[in-house]
Amino acid sequence: MSEFLVSLLGERLVNSEKAEVDVQSLGSKLSLVGLFFGCSLNAPCKQFNGSLCEFYSKFKKTSEHKDKMEIVFVSSDQDQKHWQDFLQEMPWAALPFKDRHKKMKLWNKYKVTSIPSLVFVDATTGKVVCRNGLLVVRDDPKGLEFPWGPKPFAEVVAGPLLRNNRETTDSSSLEGHYVGVYFSAHWCPPCRSLSRVLVESYRTIKESGQKFEIVFVSADSKPTASQCHNNRKWPQPPPTAVPGCLHVCNGLIPQHFGFLVLSPGIPTLILLDAEGHIITRQGRVEVLNDPECRLFPWHPRPVLELSESNAVQLHEGPCLVLFVDAEEEGELDSAKELIQPIAEKLMAKYKAKEEEMPLLFFVVGEDDNMTESLRDYTNLPDSAPLLTILDMSARAKYVLDVEEITQAIVEQFVKDFLAEKLKPEPI
Repeated sequence: MSEFLVSLLGERLVNSEKAEVDVQSLGSKLSLVGLFFGCSLNAPCKQFNGSLCEFYSKFKKTSEHKDKMEIVFVSSDQDQKHWQDFLQEMPWAALPFKDRHKKMKLWNKYKVTSIPSLVFVDATTGKVVCRNGLLVVRDDPKGLEFPWGPKPFAEVVAGPLLRNNRETTDSSSLEGHYVGVYFSAHWCPPCRSLSRVLVESYRTIKESGQKFEIVFVSADSKPTASQCHNNRKWPQPPPTAVPGCLHVCNGLIPQHFGFLVLSPGIPTLILLDAEGHIITRQGRVEVLNDPECRLFPWHPRPVLELSESNAVQLHEGPCLVLFVDAEEEGELDSAKELIQPIAEKLMAKYKAKEEEMPLLFFVVGEDDNMTESLRDYTNLPDSAPLLTILDMSARAKYVLDVEEITQAIVEQFVKDFLAEKLKPEPI
């Protein structure tokens, strides 16, 4: 266990008294590590830290599992004094302030896109046990459900579900179906826009004979708003909706939904297969990019053509982006074929390890405003072909500007990046 933690966190941490903490001294019984991603200047982080300190204190004093869990602070602070002052409030250790490289590796590995964030990981493997530790602290203040692992989706929604005609149906009616879990709210304009598109997608998929249902998890604070959102938007036969007791923001949704979402933003559409396994968390992007639902159920594709609707994925971790001259006929298709085998191989490797892909793959042409904006924002040279890896969260880029890009060149570029042999340039 300790050897793995050293590889994950480094050999030394720092506590509130500025003393070094040997990672191997965290305890032989340790089975769960909570990674607290935050910043001293962020008000929600300061507020959550108070709740987390109270939770941690109670857990360490009263839980029979007190020796099995530890927390480590992973800061995004740029000022060491601010970081040190914040650390003074914490009873747990933190990654050293200067170890920014290790911090960014953790941010990317666990796809952290917002703060505060608390991710519980297995201390022996690093695999995610619970993504949404914020809900654990809120909903299980005594730590009775330790280690807060994900429950099967069927168990999370077990019981009656409410249809938009206000009739109920048992959750067993979802068996054998693809399920879209739709986190949304009536007060959210992007949610209402997506709902209009999703209605048509739902109808198209049902008419094609596919077994598909949508479970609507409302972020509305009032049941009337939730009912309005559901009643106005969904077709007949209507999809099911989680009833009012599962509203996201009224404090009653179980933390077990946390294994579905990487961040709490709405609207979010998660696609599950008939066994309840996640197909994609990018249902929103897929629905917008595939209005005729030809690619349903939207299994992840190794290589995507970058567009305005999927550009949000550039902020979810490192992304390989191959810029080509789209004015030449078939250039985009050729670019996809070039990097497809490399992406497929990497996808298969990490799927076998049950881990997230460490790198997403995109191709993009030169004939739209988005490409120009991306080049300007990242300060990339105006040339094509151009092979890059963009890490927005680390504000770093890796650029390979050569006359001809071959599969061997791309493969070596990816290999060197994953082995941390490339020198980043600032964005």
